[in-house]
Amino acid sequence: MDLREQLADLEHQQWAHWTRYMLNNLTPENIERWRRQIDTPYADLSEAEKASDRRWADKVLTIIAKNG
Repeated sequence: MDLREQLADLEHQQWAHWTRYMLNNLTPENIERWRRQIDTPYADLSEAEKASDRRWADKVLTIIAKNG
C-alpha cells in the first residue's frame, strides 16, 4: 500500500475511533467539553488533550518512517 493510502487508512481509523467513542459517550457534559475543544487552538489545549492528539501524530510518523 502506498504512503497516501496508508495515511488515508489511518485517517479512517481515527475518524471511526472518534465517532464510536462519541456515540457511546454522548452526554450534555461531553458535548459541552467537545465544543470547547473544537474552538480551542491546539497550543491552548491542556497537556492531556495534547497527549491524545500526539498519539495519533505518532501513528502518522510511524507510517512515514516505514516508508523512508
